[in-house]
Amino acid sequence: MANEKKRKGFNFPHVYIMFLLVMLLVVILSWIVPSGQYERSVNPDTGITELNTNVFEYVDQAKPIGFMDFFSALHTGVVQSGDIIVMLLFASGALYILEKSGAIAAGIHKLLRVADGKEKLIIVSLLTLFSIMGTIGFGEGGIPFIPLAMAVVMGLGYDRITAFATSTVGLAIGFTAGAVNFYTTGVSQSIVGLPIYSGLSFRIISLVIFILISMIYILRYANKTKKDPAKSIVAGEYVEQLENAKTAEYEEEAFTLSRKIALLGLVGVLVGSAYGAIQLGWGMPQLSAVYAIYAVFLVLILRLSPSEAAVTFGTGASRLLPTALAIGFARSVMILMDQAQIIDTAVHALSGLLSSTGSIITLLVLFLVVIFFNFFVVSGSGKAMILMPIMGPLGKILGINQQVMVVVYQFGDGFTNYLWPTSGGLMAALGMSNVNYADWVKFSLKLFMILHFAAFLLIVIAHYIGLGPS
Repeated sequence: MANEKKRKGFNFPHVYIMFLLVMLLVVILSWIVPSGQYERSVNPDTGITELNTNVFEYVDQAKPIGFMDFFSALHTGVVQSGDIIVMLLFASGALYILEKSGAIAAGIHKLLRVADGKEKLIIVSLLTLFSIMGTIGFGEGGIPFIPLAMAVVMGLGYDRITAFATSTVGLAIGFTAGAVNFYTTGVSQSIVGLPIYSGLSFRIISLVIFILISMIYILRYANKTKKDPAKSIVAGEYVEQLENAKTAEYEEEAFTLSRKIALLGLVGVLVGSAYGAIQLGWGMPQLSAVYAIYAVFLVLILRLSPSEAAVTFGTGASRLLPTALAIGFARSVMILMDQAQIIDTAVHALSGLLSSTGSIITLLVLFLVVIFFNFFVVSGSGKAMILMPIMGPLGKILGINQQVMVVVYQFGDGFTNYLWPTSGGLMAALGMSNVNYADWVKFSLKLFMILHFAAFLLIVIAHYIGLGPS
Protein backbone atom coordinates (compact mmCIF):
# COMPACT_ATOMS: atom_id res chain seq x y z
CA MET A 1 0.00 0.00 0.00
CA ALA A 2 2.83 2.36 0.90
CA ASN A 3 4.51 1.64 -2.41
CA GLU A 4 1.27 2.39 -4.29
CA LYS A 5 1.05 5.79 -2.61
CA LYS A 6 4.68 6.45 -3.45
CA ARG A 7 4.06 5.81 -7.14
CA LYS A 8 1.26 8.41 -7.22
CA GLY A 9 3.74 11.13 -6.22
CA PHE A 10 6.75 12.40 -8.12
CA ASN A 11 8.81 9.76 -9.85
CA PHE A 12 12.15 10.26 -11.54
CA PRO A 13 11.80 9.95 -15.32
CA HIS A 14 13.41 6.98 -17.01
CA VAL A 15 17.17 7.34 -17.38
CA TYR A 16 16.87 7.67 -21.17
CA ILE A 17 14.51 10.62 -20.71
CA MET A 18 16.93 12.22 -18.24
CA PHE A 19 19.75 12.02 -20.78
CA LEU A 20 17.56 13.60 -23.46
CA LEU A 21 16.70 16.45 -21.07
CA VAL A 22 20.37 17.07 -20.29
CA MET A 23 21.17 17.02 -24.00
CA LEU A 24 18.40 19.58 -24.55
CA LEU A 25 19.98 21.74 -21.82
CA VAL A 26 23.28 21.63 -23.70
CA VAL A 27 21.50 22.79 -26.86
CA ILE A 28 19.97 25.71 -24.97
CA LEU A 29 23.35 26.63 -23.48
CA SER A 30 24.89 26.54 -26.93
CA TRP A 31 22.69 29.50 -27.86
CA ILE A 32 23.60 31.43 -24.69
CA VAL A 33 27.28 30.63 -24.01
CA PRO A 34 29.67 31.86 -26.73
CA SER A 35 31.85 29.23 -28.36
CA GLY A 36 35.55 29.39 -27.62
CA GLN A 37 38.68 27.29 -27.65
CA TYR A 38 42.20 27.10 -26.29
CA GLU A 39 45.13 26.38 -28.53
CA ARG A 40 45.96 22.67 -28.37
CA SER A 41 49.05 20.68 -29.29
CA VAL A 42 50.19 17.09 -28.87
CA ASN A 43 53.12 16.53 -26.50
CA PRO A 44 55.57 14.37 -28.52
CA ASP A 45 56.94 12.74 -25.34
CA THR A 46 53.63 11.64 -23.81
CA GLY A 47 51.25 11.69 -26.76
CA ILE A 48 48.83 13.69 -24.60
CA THR A 49 46.95 16.61 -26.14
CA GLU A 50 47.77 19.68 -24.03
CA LEU A 51 46.10 23.07 -23.77
CA ASN A 52 48.04 26.30 -24.14
CA THR A 53 46.34 28.30 -21.40
CA ASN A 54 47.84 31.54 -22.70
CA VAL A 55 46.04 31.35 -26.04
CA PHE A 56 42.22 31.46 -25.99
CA GLU A 57 39.86 32.85 -28.56
CA TYR A 58 36.13 33.08 -29.10
CA VAL A 59 35.05 31.43 -32.33
CA ASP A 60 31.99 31.10 -34.47
CA GLN A 61 30.40 27.77 -33.73
CA ALA A 62 31.69 25.51 -36.50
CA LYS A 63 28.43 23.63 -36.74
CA PRO A 64 25.40 24.70 -34.66
CA ILE A 65 23.51 21.77 -33.18
CA GLY A 66 20.71 20.87 -35.55
CA PHE A 67 17.68 18.60 -35.24
CA MET A 68 19.43 15.58 -36.76
CA ASP A 69 22.65 16.34 -34.84
CA PHE A 70 20.71 16.04 -31.59
CA PHE A 71 19.40 12.56 -32.31
CA SER A 72 22.47 11.40 -34.23
CA ALA A 73 24.49 12.06 -31.05
CA LEU A 74 22.70 9.09 -29.47
CA HIS A 75 24.09 6.75 -32.12
CA THR A 76 27.54 8.32 -31.96
CA GLY A 77 27.54 8.10 -28.16
CA VAL A 78 26.84 4.37 -28.23
CA VAL A 79 29.54 3.84 -30.88
CA GLN A 80 32.15 5.89 -28.97
CA SER A 81 31.30 4.00 -25.76
CA GLY A 82 31.68 0.69 -27.58
CA ASP A 83 34.82 -0.39 -25.71
CA ILE A 84 33.15 -0.10 -22.30
CA ILE A 85 29.88 -1.59 -23.54
CA VAL A 86 31.55 -4.61 -25.13
CA MET A 87 33.62 -5.29 -22.02
CA LEU A 88 30.48 -5.25 -19.87
CA LEU A 89 28.61 -7.49 -22.34
CA PHE A 90 31.47 -10.01 -22.28
CA ALA A 91 31.64 -9.87 -18.49
CA SER A 92 27.88 -10.26 -18.10
CA GLY A 93 27.86 -13.21 -20.50
CA ALA A 94 30.72 -15.02 -18.79
CA LEU A 95 29.35 -14.45 -15.30
CA TYR A 96 25.92 -15.68 -16.36
CA ILE A 97 27.50 -18.98 -17.44
CA LEU A 98 29.01 -19.19 -13.94
CA GLU A 99 25.63 -18.33 -12.39
CA LYS A 100 23.65 -20.88 -14.41
CA SER A 101 26.17 -23.61 -13.61
CA GLY A 102 25.22 -23.41 -9.93
CA ALA A 103 28.76 -22.53 -8.84
CA ILE A 104 27.76 -19.12 -7.48
CA ALA A 105 24.82 -20.53 -5.50
CA ALA A 106 27.03 -23.27 -4.07
CA GLY A 107 29.71 -20.75 -3.08
CA ILE A 108 27.19 -18.42 -1.47
CA HIS A 109 25.62 -21.24 0.56
CA LYS A 110 29.08 -22.20 1.80
CA LEU A 111 29.92 -18.59 2.66
CA LEU A 112 26.61 -18.06 4.50
CA ARG A 113 27.29 -21.08 6.69
CA VAL A 114 30.75 -19.76 7.53
CA ALA A 115 29.41 -16.22 8.06
CA ASP A 116 26.80 -17.17 10.62
CA GLY A 117 27.06 -14.54 13.34
CA LYS A 118 29.67 -12.58 11.36
CA GLU A 119 27.30 -10.68 9.04
CA LYS A 120 28.73 -7.23 9.80
CA LEU A 121 32.27 -8.49 9.20
CA ILE A 122 31.21 -9.70 5.75
CA ILE A 123 29.78 -6.27 4.89
CA VAL A 124 32.94 -4.50 6.07
CA SER A 125 35.14 -6.98 4.19
CA LEU A 126 33.22 -6.51 0.93
CA LEU A 127 33.23 -2.72 1.33
CA THR A 128 37.00 -2.81 1.82
CA LEU A 129 37.54 -5.21 -1.09
CA PHE A 130 35.59 -3.01 -3.51
CA SER A 131 37.36 0.11 -2.24
CA ILE A 132 40.68 -1.55 -3.08
CA MET A 133 39.35 -2.34 -6.54
CA GLY A 134 38.31 1.29 -6.92
CA THR A 135 41.59 2.74 -5.75
CA ILE A 136 43.54 0.82 -8.39
CA GLY A 137 41.29 2.30 -11.09
CA PHE A 138 38.40 -0.15 -11.33
CA GLY A 139 35.41 1.96 -12.34
CA GLU A 140 33.28 0.18 -14.92
CA GLY A 141 35.60 -2.81 -14.53
CA GLY A 142 34.23 -3.48 -11.05
CA ILE A 143 30.56 -3.34 -12.06
CA PRO A 144 30.20 -7.01 -13.12
CA PHE A 145 31.12 -8.10 -9.59
CA ILE A 146 28.41 -6.00 -7.91
CA PRO A 147 25.55 -8.51 -8.38
CA LEU A 148 27.74 -11.28 -6.96
CA ALA A 149 28.45 -9.27 -3.81
CA MET A 150 24.77 -8.32 -3.58
CA ALA A 151 23.74 -11.97 -3.60
CA VAL A 152 25.94 -12.55 -0.56
CA VAL A 153 24.69 -9.52 1.41
CA MET A 154 21.02 -10.21 0.62
CA GLY A 155 21.61 -13.84 1.58
CA LEU A 156 22.69 -12.54 5.00
CA GLY A 157 19.20 -11.04 5.41
CA TYR A 158 19.82 -7.41 4.43
CA ASP A 159 17.83 -5.41 1.90
CA ARG A 160 18.76 -4.67 -1.71
CA ILE A 161 19.94 -1.11 -0.92
CA THR A 162 22.38 -2.32 1.74
CA ALA A 163 23.66 -4.94 -0.68
CA PHE A 164 24.11 -2.43 -3.52
CA ALA A 165 25.74 0.17 -1.27
CA THR A 166 28.27 -2.28 0.16
CA SER A 167 29.90 -2.78 -3.22
CA THR A 168 29.08 0.45 -5.06
CA VAL A 169 30.11 2.82 -2.28
CA GLY A 170 33.31 0.80 -1.99
CA LEU A 171 34.10 1.46 -5.65
CA ALA A 172 33.19 5.13 -5.20
CA ILE A 173 35.45 5.84 -2.23
CA GLY A 174 38.31 3.80 -3.67
CA PHE A 175 38.16 5.52 -7.06
CA THR A 176 37.97 8.92 -5.33
CA ALA A 177 40.95 8.33 -3.03
CA GLY A 178 42.78 7.12 -6.14
CA ALA A 179 45.93 5.83 -4.46
CA VAL A 180 47.10 4.17 -7.68
CA ASN A 181 44.27 5.22 -10.00
CA PHE A 182 45.89 6.14 -13.30
CA TYR A 183 42.66 7.54 -14.77
CA THR A 184 42.50 10.44 -12.31
CA THR A 185 45.63 10.57 -10.14
CA GLY A 186 48.08 9.34 -12.77
CA VAL A 187 46.80 11.45 -15.67
CA SER A 188 46.44 14.58 -13.51
CA GLN A 189 49.93 14.26 -12.06
CA SER A 190 51.48 13.70 -15.49
CA ILE A 191 49.77 16.83 -16.84
CA VAL A 192 51.15 19.10 -14.09
CA GLY A 193 54.58 17.43 -14.05
CA LEU A 194 54.41 15.49 -10.77
CA PRO A 195 55.86 12.01 -10.25
CA ILE A 196 53.16 9.41 -10.93
CA TYR A 197 51.44 8.27 -7.71
CA SER A 198 53.41 10.70 -5.55
CA GLY A 199 51.63 11.66 -2.32
CA LEU A 200 50.60 8.03 -1.91
CA SER A 201 50.51 8.01 1.90
CA PHE A 202 48.07 10.94 2.00
CA ARG A 203 45.72 9.15 -0.41
CA ILE A 204 45.85 5.94 1.62
CA ILE A 205 44.98 7.88 4.79
CA SER A 206 42.12 9.54 2.89
CA LEU A 207 40.88 6.12 1.76
CA VAL A 208 40.84 4.83 5.33
CA ILE A 209 38.82 7.87 6.44
CA PHE A 210 36.36 7.39 3.58
CA ILE A 211 36.00 3.69 4.46
CA LEU A 212 35.28 4.45 8.13
CA ILE A 213 32.63 7.04 7.26
CA SER A 214 30.95 4.73 4.74
CA MET A 215 31.15 1.71 7.04
CA ILE A 216 29.38 3.55 9.88
CA TYR A 217 26.71 4.93 7.54
CA ILE A 218 25.95 1.62 5.82
CA LEU A 219 25.97 -0.45 9.02
CA ARG A 220 23.61 2.01 10.75
CA TYR A 221 21.15 1.68 7.90
CA ALA A 222 21.62 -2.09 7.74
CA ASN A 223 21.01 -2.54 11.48
CA LYS A 224 17.99 -0.21 11.46
CA THR A 225 16.28 -1.94 8.56
CA LYS A 226 17.04 -5.44 9.79
CA LYS A 227 15.39 -4.62 13.12
CA ASP A 228 12.43 -2.95 11.42
CA PRO A 229 12.03 -3.84 7.72
CA ALA A 230 9.37 -1.11 7.40
CA LYS A 231 12.18 1.46 7.63
CA SER A 232 13.85 0.10 4.52
CA ILE A 233 13.82 2.34 1.45
CA VAL A 234 12.52 -0.70 -0.45
CA ALA A 235 10.29 -1.85 2.41
CA GLY A 236 7.72 -3.68 0.27
CA GLU A 237 10.33 -5.71 -1.56
CA TYR A 238 12.34 -6.30 1.63
CA VAL A 239 9.37 -7.72 3.56
CA GLU A 240 8.63 -10.02 0.64
CA GLN A 241 12.31 -11.02 0.48
CA LEU A 242 12.29 -11.98 4.18
CA GLU A 243 9.01 -13.88 3.86
CA ASN A 244 10.34 -15.85 0.91
CA ALA A 245 13.50 -16.63 2.85
CA LYS A 246 11.38 -18.06 5.69
CA THR A 247 9.10 -20.19 3.54
CA ALA A 248 11.44 -21.25 0.77
CA GLU A 249 13.06 -24.63 0.93
CA TYR A 250 16.39 -24.22 -0.75
CA GLU A 251 17.98 -27.15 -2.48
CA GLU A 252 21.58 -26.53 -1.59
CA GLU A 253 23.98 -26.87 -4.48
CA ALA A 254 26.91 -29.21 -3.93
CA PHE A 255 30.17 -27.31 -3.61
CA THR A 256 32.13 -29.66 -5.86
CA LEU A 257 35.80 -29.42 -6.73
CA SER A 258 35.04 -28.16 -10.24
CA ARG A 259 32.83 -25.39 -8.85
CA LYS A 260 35.54 -24.40 -6.39
CA ILE A 261 38.02 -24.17 -9.27
CA ALA A 262 35.50 -22.11 -11.28
CA LEU A 263 35.18 -19.60 -8.43
CA LEU A 264 38.94 -19.51 -7.95
CA GLY A 265 39.10 -18.69 -11.64
CA LEU A 266 36.87 -15.69 -10.96
CA VAL A 267 39.37 -14.50 -8.36
CA GLY A 268 42.05 -14.98 -10.99
CA VAL A 269 40.04 -12.79 -13.40
CA LEU A 270 39.88 -10.01 -10.81
CA VAL A 271 43.56 -10.19 -9.87
CA GLY A 272 44.71 -10.63 -13.46
CA SER A 273 42.61 -7.69 -14.66
CA ALA A 274 44.01 -5.45 -11.93
CA TYR A 275 47.59 -6.49 -12.70
CA GLY A 276 47.09 -6.07 -16.43
CA ALA A 277 45.51 -2.63 -16.05
CA ILE A 278 48.25 -1.33 -13.73
CA GLN A 279 51.40 -3.09 -14.89
CA LEU A 280 50.73 -3.95 -18.53
CA GLY A 281 48.65 -0.98 -19.58
CA TRP A 282 45.63 -3.07 -20.54
CA GLY A 283 42.52 -1.34 -21.80
CA MET A 284 38.97 -2.50 -22.44
CA PRO A 285 39.89 -4.86 -25.34
CA GLN A 286 42.23 -6.85 -23.11
CA LEU A 287 39.72 -6.90 -20.24
CA SER A 288 37.06 -8.18 -22.66
CA ALA A 289 39.52 -10.88 -23.73
CA VAL A 290 39.98 -11.94 -20.10
CA TYR A 291 36.23 -12.57 -19.75
CA ALA A 292 36.13 -14.43 -23.08
CA ILE A 293 38.99 -16.65 -21.85
CA TYR A 294 37.16 -17.15 -18.55
CA ALA A 295 34.00 -18.26 -20.41
CA VAL A 296 36.02 -20.91 -22.28
CA PHE A 297 37.68 -21.92 -19.01
CA LEU A 298 34.23 -22.44 -17.41
CA VAL A 299 33.08 -24.64 -20.29
CA LEU A 300 36.14 -26.85 -19.87
CA ILE A 301 36.36 -27.02 -16.08
CA LEU A 302 32.60 -27.51 -15.54
CA ARG A 303 32.26 -29.83 -18.54
CA LEU A 304 29.45 -27.80 -20.07
CA SER A 305 28.00 -28.24 -23.53
CA PRO A 306 29.76 -25.62 -25.69
CA SER A 307 26.61 -24.84 -27.67
CA GLU A 308 24.44 -24.49 -24.56
CA ALA A 309 27.12 -22.34 -22.91
CA ALA A 310 27.18 -20.11 -26.01
CA VAL A 311 23.39 -19.59 -25.72
CA THR A 312 23.77 -18.85 -22.01
CA PHE A 313 26.56 -16.37 -22.78
CA GLY A 314 24.30 -14.54 -25.24
CA THR A 315 21.42 -14.50 -22.77
CA GLY A 316 23.64 -13.08 -20.04
CA ALA A 317 24.97 -10.39 -22.34
CA SER A 318 21.45 -9.46 -23.50
CA ARG A 319 20.42 -8.70 -19.91
CA LEU A 320 22.80 -5.75 -20.03
CA LEU A 321 21.54 -4.23 -23.29
CA PRO A 322 19.27 -1.55 -21.71
CA THR A 323 22.19 -0.52 -19.50
CA ALA A 324 24.58 -0.50 -22.45
CA LEU A 325 22.34 2.00 -24.23
CA ALA A 326 22.34 4.19 -21.10
CA ILE A 327 26.16 4.27 -21.16
CA GLY A 328 26.09 5.40 -24.79
CA PHE A 329 23.44 8.04 -24.13
CA ALA A 330 25.60 9.45 -21.32
CA ARG A 331 28.41 9.90 -23.83
CA SER A 332 26.01 11.77 -26.14
CA VAL A 333 25.95 14.70 -23.71
CA MET A 334 29.71 15.20 -24.13
CA ILE A 335 29.42 14.91 -27.91
CA LEU A 336 26.97 17.81 -28.05
CA MET A 337 29.12 19.91 -25.70
CA ASP A 338 32.11 19.35 -27.98
CA GLN A 339 30.08 20.37 -31.00
CA ALA A 340 28.85 23.52 -29.24
CA GLN A 341 32.45 24.36 -28.19
CA ILE A 342 31.37 25.74 -24.82
CA ILE A 343 33.60 23.72 -22.48
CA ASP A 344 36.72 25.82 -23.07
CA THR A 345 34.65 28.99 -22.71
CA ALA A 346 33.46 27.91 -19.26
CA VAL A 347 36.98 27.00 -18.17
CA HIS A 348 38.36 30.32 -19.43
CA ALA A 349 35.72 32.26 -17.51
CA LEU A 350 36.50 30.26 -14.38
CA SER A 351 40.22 31.00 -14.53
CA GLY A 352 39.53 34.73 -14.88
CA LEU A 353 37.08 34.69 -11.98
CA LEU A 354 39.44 32.96 -9.54
CA SER A 355 42.59 34.91 -10.32
CA SER A 356 41.78 37.48 -7.62
CA THR A 357 40.43 35.24 -4.83
CA GLY A 358 42.14 33.74 -1.77
CA SER A 359 43.52 30.21 -1.75
CA ILE A 360 40.84 28.55 0.45
CA ILE A 361 37.98 30.14 -1.52
CA THR A 362 39.72 29.11 -4.71
CA LEU A 363 40.05 25.52 -3.48
CA LEU A 364 36.36 25.43 -2.54
CA VAL A 365 35.22 26.92 -5.84
CA LEU A 366 37.43 24.58 -7.87
CA PHE A 367 36.20 21.62 -5.84
CA LEU A 368 32.59 22.58 -6.60
CA VAL A 369 33.40 23.25 -10.25
CA VAL A 370 34.88 19.78 -10.71
CA ILE A 371 31.78 18.29 -9.07
CA PHE A 372 29.57 20.34 -11.42
CA PHE A 373 31.64 19.49 -14.52
CA ASN A 374 31.34 15.81 -13.65
CA PHE A 375 27.63 16.03 -14.42
CA PHE A 376 28.48 16.70 -18.07
CA VAL A 377 31.95 15.13 -18.46
CA VAL A 378 31.99 11.88 -16.47
CA SER A 379 35.27 10.55 -17.87
CA GLY A 380 37.96 11.01 -15.19
CA SER A 381 40.87 11.14 -17.63
CA GLY A 382 38.91 13.22 -20.18
CA LYS A 383 37.95 15.80 -17.58
CA ALA A 384 41.55 15.90 -16.35
CA MET A 385 42.67 16.86 -19.88
CA ILE A 386 40.23 19.77 -19.80
CA LEU A 387 40.62 21.07 -16.24
CA MET A 388 44.15 20.26 -15.06
CA PRO A 389 45.91 22.48 -17.65
CA ILE A 390 43.91 25.34 -16.11
CA MET A 391 44.07 24.29 -12.46
CA GLY A 392 47.84 23.70 -12.58
CA PRO A 393 48.85 27.23 -13.68
CA LEU A 394 46.14 28.75 -11.49
CA GLY A 395 47.62 26.97 -8.48
CA LYS A 396 51.06 28.39 -9.27
CA ILE A 397 49.65 31.92 -9.56
CA LEU A 398 47.87 31.63 -6.20
CA GLY A 399 50.66 29.77 -4.41
CA ILE A 400 48.77 26.49 -4.13
CA ASN A 401 50.82 23.30 -4.27
CA GLN A 402 50.39 21.32 -7.50
CA GLN A 403 49.81 18.12 -5.54
CA VAL A 404 46.95 19.83 -3.74
CA MET A 405 45.40 20.82 -7.06
CA VAL A 406 45.53 17.17 -8.14
CA VAL A 407 43.79 16.16 -4.90
CA VAL A 408 41.10 18.80 -5.52
CA TYR A 409 40.51 17.34 -8.94
CA GLN A 410 40.35 13.67 -7.96
CA PHE A 411 38.18 14.27 -4.87
CA GLY A 412 35.78 16.41 -6.90
CA ASP A 413 35.64 13.83 -9.67
CA GLY A 414 35.10 10.55 -7.85
CA PHE A 415 32.04 10.48 -5.61
CA THR A 416 29.54 11.91 -8.08
CA ASN A 417 30.41 9.17 -10.58
CA TYR A 418 28.07 7.17 -8.36
CA LEU A 419 25.45 9.88 -7.90
CA TRP A 420 24.93 11.92 -11.09
CA PRO A 421 22.32 10.39 -13.43
CA THR A 422 24.58 11.14 -16.41
CA SER A 423 27.09 8.55 -15.19
CA GLY A 424 26.89 5.58 -17.53
CA GLY A 425 28.77 3.44 -15.01
CA LEU A 426 26.22 4.14 -12.28
CA MET A 427 23.33 3.41 -14.61
CA ALA A 428 25.02 0.16 -15.61
CA ALA A 429 25.38 -0.86 -11.98
CA LEU A 430 21.77 0.09 -11.16
CA GLY A 431 20.48 -1.78 -14.19
CA MET A 432 22.42 -4.96 -13.42
CA SER A 433 21.32 -4.81 -9.78
CA ASN A 434 17.64 -3.97 -10.31
CA VAL A 435 17.93 -0.86 -8.12
CA ASN A 436 15.79 2.21 -8.80
CA TYR A 437 17.75 5.44 -9.25
CA ALA A 438 15.39 7.41 -7.00
CA ASP A 439 15.82 4.84 -4.21
CA TRP A 440 19.58 5.03 -4.59
CA VAL A 441 19.57 8.84 -4.33
CA LYS A 442 17.37 8.66 -1.24
CA PHE A 443 19.91 6.39 0.44
CA SER A 444 23.19 7.82 -0.80
CA LEU A 445 22.69 11.59 -1.04
CA LYS A 446 23.37 12.24 2.64
CA LEU A 447 26.35 9.86 2.63
CA PHE A 448 27.92 11.56 -0.38
CA MET A 449 27.38 14.99 1.19
CA ILE A 450 29.25 13.80 4.30
CA LEU A 451 32.01 12.31 2.15
CA HIS A 452 32.35 15.53 0.14
CA PHE A 453 32.60 17.54 3.37
CA ALA A 454 35.32 15.19 4.67
CA ALA A 455 37.09 15.37 1.32
CA PHE A 456 37.22 19.16 1.39
CA LEU A 457 38.59 19.13 4.94
CA LEU A 458 41.32 16.80 3.70
CA ILE A 459 42.01 19.21 0.82
CA VAL A 460 42.44 22.08 3.29
CA ILE A 461 44.74 19.95 5.44
CA ALA A 462 46.76 19.02 2.36
CA HIS A 463 47.10 22.73 1.53
CA TYR A 464 48.28 23.72 5.00
CA ILE A 465 50.80 20.89 5.34
CA GLY A 466 52.15 21.70 1.88
CA LEU A 467 51.50 18.22 0.50
CA GLY A 468 54.37 17.54 -1.87
CA PRO A 469 56.14 17.22 -4.10
CA SER A 470 55.20 20.53 -5.67
